[in-house]
Amino acid sequence: MSSARRTPSPAASGPATAAAKSGALAAALCYFLWGLVPIYWKQLGGINALELIAHRHVWSLAFVLLLTATQGGFGEIAAALRSGRSIGINLVSSLLLTINWLVYVWGIGQGEVIECSLGYFLVPLVNVAAGRFVLHEHLRRVQWLAIGCAAAGVVVMIFQLGRPPWLALVLAGTWGAYSLMRKQSPLGAITGLTVETLLLAPLAIGFLLWQHHTGAGALGRVDGRTHALIFSAGLITAAPLLLFAYGARRIRLATLGLLQYIAPTVQLIIGLWIYHEPFARSRAAGFVFIWAGLALYTADNLLAQRRVLAG
Repeated sequence: MSSARRTPSPAASGPATAAAKSGALAAALCYFLWGLVPIYWKQLGGINALELIAHRHVWSLAFVLLLTATQGGFGEIAAALRSGRSIGINLVSSLLLTINWLVYVWGIGQGEVIECSLGYFLVPLVNVAAGRFVLHEHLRRVQWLAIGCAAAGVVVMIFQLGRPPWLALVLAGTWGAYSLMRKQSPLGAITGLTVETLLLAPLAIGFLLWQHHTGAGALGRVDGRTHALIFSAGLITAAPLLLFAYGARRIRLATLGLLQYIAPTVQLIIGLWIYHEPFARSRAAGFVFIWAGLALYTADNLLAQRRVLAG
């Protein structure tokens, strides 16, 4: 009788486990690619951040429309644009994403790669709080301890700045809110991103046309290498976002939040070793807490999976 009761559990959990694994892999790859992005934006430091965001928006739209055409998904997009609720959710998420992009690109241009990384260290805490108090996800005791370690590490890093880290706080708040909106959206990865970009495309295109008309725009006034970098903004932007959207719909928000540490860790390394931004040794204590939290969380998840497999 006991074996009969246990038999359905692995079979029922099989598809969910496979989806969670693929979602975690997609999210991890997304965050690693985002960690490398400061190198890309540094190459465009001579261009106004608002213009860069407009280009990012337009070329991202071109990229996702091409993907949609290959998959025949225009019907789903049209249906989403006929729903007031869908338009509302995606408009809010698009605005949050645009603000996040703008602040991030501006911060990179100002030589604040390390503070930008701090902002994304904060994001998992925002995601976990949303998962617990908005989506009512359950956290085990060890997971709470892991989150506490990570929070302590972030607090240590904030204290070492000696000033309110407004750049980091804006990045954390806007991206955390965007994550929650994507979790609530019923749209798939490509459809959701396409609808988001379509809603703000008229503003982005209008701004770029005005920039060109006034002679302030970059297109036609920069070298071939810079043009190539600008046109690649769609791929640089859309590919990780699609991975993120795919992962966000398949794993818990708390897990998504902790995977987020991959991106700021890579960014921090870039800020330190490539751009040689100042970094006090005492701030390393923050990383001890953060990685301790990650180790606890990972160990707890492995034990939980073993218990499930054991029946």
